[in-house]
Amino acid sequence: MEKSNNQENRIMDNREDIRFLQRIKLHFRAFNKRAFDIIASAIGLILLSPLFALIAIGIKNDSKGPIYFRAKRVGRNGKLFKMLKFRTMYETPDSCNGPPLTSNNDDRVTPYGQWLRRTKLNELPQLWNVLIGDMSLVGPRPEDLDFVNKWPDQVREKVLSVRPGMTSPASIIYRDEEKQLDGINFLDDYLKNIMPDKMRLDLLYVDTYSFAADLDVIFMTLIAVVPLLRKVKFKEKTLFSGPMYGFYSQHLTWFLLDFFVTFFAVGIAGLVWRTTQVINLGLDRSVILAFIIALIFSIISTFFGLHRIVWRYASSVLVIDVALSVVLTALVVILGNRLFFKAIILPFDFILNYSLLMIIGLIGIRYRDRLITGVANRWVNLRKNQKPLGERVLVVGAGAGGELSVWLLHKSEFSSAFHIEGFVDDDYRKQNSQMAGYPILGTTKEVPYLVEKLHIGLILFSISKISHTNRDRILRLCQQTQARVIVIPDLIEILKMPEVEPQEKESS
Repeated sequence: MEKSNNQENRIMDNREDIRFLQRIKLHFRAFNKRAFDIIASAIGLILLSPLFALIAIGIKNDSKGPIYFRAKRVGRNGKLFKMLKFRTMYETPDSCNGPPLTSNNDDRVTPYGQWLRRTKLNELPQLWNVLIGDMSLVGPRPEDLDFVNKWPDQVREKVLSVRPGMTSPASIIYRDEEKQLDGINFLDDYLKNIMPDKMRLDLLYVDTYSFAADLDVIFMTLIAVVPLLRKVKFKEKTLFSGPMYGFYSQHLTWFLLDFFVTFFAVGIAGLVWRTTQVINLGLDRSVILAFIIALIFSIISTFFGLHRIVWRYASSVLVIDVALSVVLTALVVILGNRLFFKAIILPFDFILNYSLLMIIGLIGIRYRDRLITGVANRWVNLRKNQKPLGERVLVVGAGAGGELSVWLLHKSEFSSAFHIEGFVDDDYRKQNSQMAGYPILGTTKEVPYLVEKLHIGLILFSISKISHTNRDRILRLCQQTQARVIVIPDLIEILKMPEVEPQEKESS
């Protein structure tokens, strides 16, 4: 019982550590977003102040009433705030007591107000809300309390977990919302057709937020208000992963990492080379050379499609592609050095040395997650009387199902909270061998002994083909232990099912 409690405590500690790191990441991301909001809104208010004055004059000449309108909206964590807009309606009781939405050709809107709404200039005062922290430049658009109360609880909790924004993917897609709302029942039409889709888009934004994607949304918002481009339709994919996001995540980030790897590779190769010969490079030329090499490598790796790889889940086969890209980069450098940079001839051995170091470094940063976890677990396992990192896992079945189980566990968000000890399998030909990098520890009869000896906390039952009798026998052995048992669905057999060809109809 004491071992079981200690095991549960260790599992909770591991998961808490992961959640702690995630919280740090979220706080860092929120800090960057808030810093950008403050700087951008302050600059915007200063630069747009002459435009604010001209709009204010137009409002005063158009109709009686204040320049600004303060609308009550629901902000972050459900806090009410007053969202600032340029007034676009007549200052009458009907304007205040009417529906919270405006429809097409709404009588409450002034002629000048219609132009402000069409150009979205009436939203510019919200830069002040951004500056004081009520809003963000990009985020789910703030809604009226009556609409928020109609949201499902889970939607309300997630959407209101972030600051509302001046713009959002949903507001770009529904930028002509007023034209879509027409007729007597326009409010019901909004609640039935538009609001659910806006909620879906807002939830997607919260789940997939990134700073680069925010820049894409801001850029596309500016395009959407240009009169000649106002009718351009944006795809959802472009709004959530536009050109700025693609350039940042697929090119810029990796180029900077590759540059630093190349710079250190060139530096180390230069130091080694100087022990036998003098190579006239220097720091400035080393930086330029590293930049050129990294740029060439980026172009070649893009040609091979390596910029689209999510390296955390990448196959080890792609190591060959990375190495081949480095080899081609070296050939380009050799050719270019001979043709264009004759003042400094780079020796072949020097190019070979830094290329080998580049291959090691570039592969290392791309597979760093698995390398760090593997090294950490290997180090802990070598230390006596020490427990491995994460909850200990035993996989029952060293076949295709077992391999699938290991793959699924590695792809889990909490993969670092688990440590696979190995497999058990009743095929004696597999004993004393390895499967997916893990040892075959014994047969299924030894499950209770292995659980006790290795302090297993989780058993994955992953046998693909087995009779009902053997299945029940093995499951009983597993369930008699203190470990949790998870039965993996037989996906392998489903994938192997032959397609049923449609029968030909008999001719009449």
